[in-house]
Amino acid sequence: MTFEQLVFYGFAGLTLVAGLSVVSLRNPVHAALALILCFFSTAGLWLLMEAEFLAIALVLVYVGAVMVLFMFVVMMLDINIEETKKGFGKILLVAMILTIPMVVAVGTVMNSNFFKTSSFSYIAREDVNYNNTREIGLKLFTDYILLFEIASLILLVAIIAAIALTLRTSRQTKAPNVDDQVSVRRDDRVKLIDVKE
Repeated sequence: MTFEQLVFYGFAGLTLVAGLSVVSLRNPVHAALALILCFFSTAGLWLLMEAEFLAIALVLVYVGAVMVLFMFVVMMLDINIEETKKGFGKILLVAMILTIPMVVAVGTVMNSNFFKTSSFSYIAREDVNYNNTREIGLKLFTDYILLFEIASLILLVAIIAAIALTLRTSRQTKAPNVDDQVSVRRDDRVKLIDVKE
């Protein structure tokens, strides 16, 4: 076994463990941290496949920006974990029924001829002058421009939803009501008393 294979199995195992931790941990902050670890190990796998731009973009964009946003949203939402666990037994049967078509779809794809090892037996090595960033840009802005624009609209909706969620009043903060403060009249708050000497 070569050193490259050892690194691959290390990153792949770390990705699987981190992915399972994301869906199994009860604390949402710990799950978000496990997702960050999953992103880092996936970036390592992309570096092994000589996709340097995708690896750096994954670390900079997802770990550096999106996951920080997730962490802020998770902490600002003030999720009551015990409250979310109450209805889990009621939807377990429905979740299992909805899982069956997904498992069948994944099994159908994995058993097709597309993933046969004869087609993907080796990684084609490119020369030093090859620029994968340019190739990704050409594909993204020619063949996939419509999907790129749709993804940008979805991200815009997600940003607006995150802002709307932060405007809710929290259970832990006792923020003053500005409308009540402005509409106060002096006669309601101040009472003058004559003190006789």
